Amino acid sequence: MTKPYDVIVFGATSFVGKILSRYLASQPAGTLRWAMAARSQTKLDELSGELGVDVSLLIADASDEASLQALCAQTEVIISTVGPYALYGEPLVRACVETGTDYCDLTGEIQWASRMIKRYGEAAKVSGARIVHCCGFDSIPSDLGVHFLQQEAQSSLGEPCNSVKMRVWKIRGGASGGTVASLMNAVKEAKADPAVRREMTDPYAICPADDYKRVRQPNVQGVQFDADFKRWVGPFVMATVNTRVVHRSHALQGHPWGEGFTYDEAMCTGVGAKGAITAGVVAAGIAGVMIGSAFSPTRALLGKVLPSPGEGPSPDEQENGFYDLRFIGRTASGKSLSVKVFGDRDPGYGSTGKMLAQAAMCLAFDTPKTEFEGGFWTPASLFGERLISRLTAHAGLRFERIA
Repeated sequence: MTKPYDVIVFGATSFVGKILSRYLASQPAGTLRWAMAARSQTKLDELSGELGVDVSLLIADASDEASLQALCAQTEVIISTVGPYALYGEPLVRACVETGTDYCDLTGEIQWASRMIKRYGEAAKVSGARIVHCCGFDSIPSDLGVHFLQQEAQSSLGEPCNSVKMRVWKIRGGASGGTVASLMNAVKEAKADPAVRREMTDPYAICPADDYKRVRQPNVQGVQFDADFKRWVGPFVMATVNTRVVHRSHALQGHPWGEGFTYDEAMCTGVGAKGAITAGVVAAGIAGVMIGSAFSPTRALLGKVLPSPGEGPSPDEQENGFYDLRFIGRTASGKSLSVKVFGDRDPGYGSTGKMLAQAAMCLAFDTPKTEFEGGFWTPASLFGERLISRLTAHAGLRFERIA
């Protein structure tokens, strides 16, 4: 029997949940059966009034397993925006796996994603649940950007690229309290547990345990001059998430890009002395936040100056934000090509809301369970070209060959 809903948004009254719900409310009438879920009826009523939509409002709590099971019974796909996921996310993943319900989220918490894969990966294969983490800015543009580049390489060069770099060429966007809270919790976990620390520094952290030959991966941590891009570069804060997702995509597809495949990410900061200084500032800033998050006194201080949960970029900032990511790939025979991925909104929220919604609809409408089995997938390994088509048509993204 068909379930009442195609998609349920769990955490609809959160900061990104509201953005996501507003986007779903803008879809043409009759194209999507969806509902909003949260733990507060009052907040759901307020959000429904703001959006001016007549959709079902469902009460569920991350700590109430029965309410999560009830959500699963009513929908094909659940989108979770309730983070930090390491604190609140596991019960819903477990409920989806137990009931065979498809799921996607926007987590960037690799240590938590790794735990979920280890605990529930085999059960998801049995139940048929497709679980897709990292369906926001981390890591759809990176994961599908590499996928797009490799498709271009195969069609025009006749071979895959065994080395790929992604550089953040330009970006404009604001930070959110939810992202800050997730980052601080991840650093806190790493400080408390050596196994988590090791995992968070492992580029293959979420790859299957197979006999694949793992090679040392490049990692931009300080100031470097990148001869390929002719720019100074510094570390990119999301690289430790995106690189792991790309390597899992490679593994799940059977290592089509070669055993020596390497991938790294960094942020372009400009040319000349100014570019070098800016790269140094970026590196120092990231290091400062990571070190500060590891200790209680400085973590409390950062909590006072950084956005709190529920806070984030304004609607104008989301509207006027954008990102331009550039990829260069090289084949084993020395051929090269370049592509770019462009997004037309603030990356973490304005664009993430649209990407997450389209990933859920791709899961609900374009990815039959008869063709794609249960398990823990990545955006590129499960969706590939189907999601690229959706993103370019409906979410303001562009995937372009530039050289």
